[in-house]
Amino acid sequence: MSAAFIRDGGAPNLEVHHRRETLMSTRPLALITGGSRGLGRATALALASQGVDVVITYRTGLKEADAVVAVAREHGAAALALELDVSDPDAIAAFAEALPHALRESCGRDRLDHLVNNAGHGTVTPMGQTDADTIDHLYAVHFRGPYLLTQALEPMLVDGGAIINLSSGLARFAVPGQAAYGALKAGVDHLTWYWAKELGPRGIRVNSVAPGPVATDFGGGRNRDNEQQRQFLAAQTALGRVGEPEDIGPLIATLLTGATGWVTGQRIEASGGIFL
Repeated sequence: MSAAFIRDGGAPNLEVHHRRETLMSTRPLALITGGSRGLGRATALALASQGVDVVITYRTGLKEADAVVAVAREHGAAALALELDVSDPDAIAAFAEALPHALRESCGRDRLDHLVNNAGHGTVTPMGQTDADTIDHLYAVHFRGPYLLTQALEPMLVDGGAIINLSSGLARFAVPGQAAYGALKAGVDHLTWYWAKELGPRGIRVNSVAPGPVATDFGGGRNRDNEQQRQFLAAQTALGRVGEPEDIGPLIATLLTGATGWVTGQRIEASGGIFL
């Protein structure tokens, strides 16, 4: 299932290609941003394998998004892929307005149980070599985007639902060239605490998950493809290797669906014990 924004006389809509569900679904439903690859993909598939229907968003890579949807369906989940650029406030507003109809048509319901703010990108920002546009875009993707999207979708979250914000080990330990990204992820951790307090009266839990180095295409794939980098990181990690997406996705799924109902407002680092 895939969808894309279309413009008709300036009005944003979602054109959805799907199999219509005839009955209202009673399965939980999760939305994962940036779900076409890496940690988002692993999270979506872990949730689908645990009986959760999934909606993933993608900015580019429709083919990869459709592949995730296909595998999620093999697990018996209803699944949908929707285009969204979380750095664009107008796109977020249009997405939130159109989402309930898309969910009814594809998943048989119009409320969300879970939201995973995962979409992101890595950019090196060395002192003395970083311009304002680079910092602004990192902010738009990693802080403003999750803030505005969560704010827009919060009325669609069921009481007793859950939100996971993706943080980073770089919010704890300093690596030269990662100041802007690490500082923004530290901001995501603090935002998580505030939201846990604000949404607690509705029984909505909010936690952040902070991966360490993971072998994905994030940041140009250096933790996946650069053997020298991998060896260095493995030597600094208690468990002796670089992480894999499958180390993170099931953890997020467990925090959303497992016996963790008394856990909220927490930063949970999944780094294999790097830089202890």
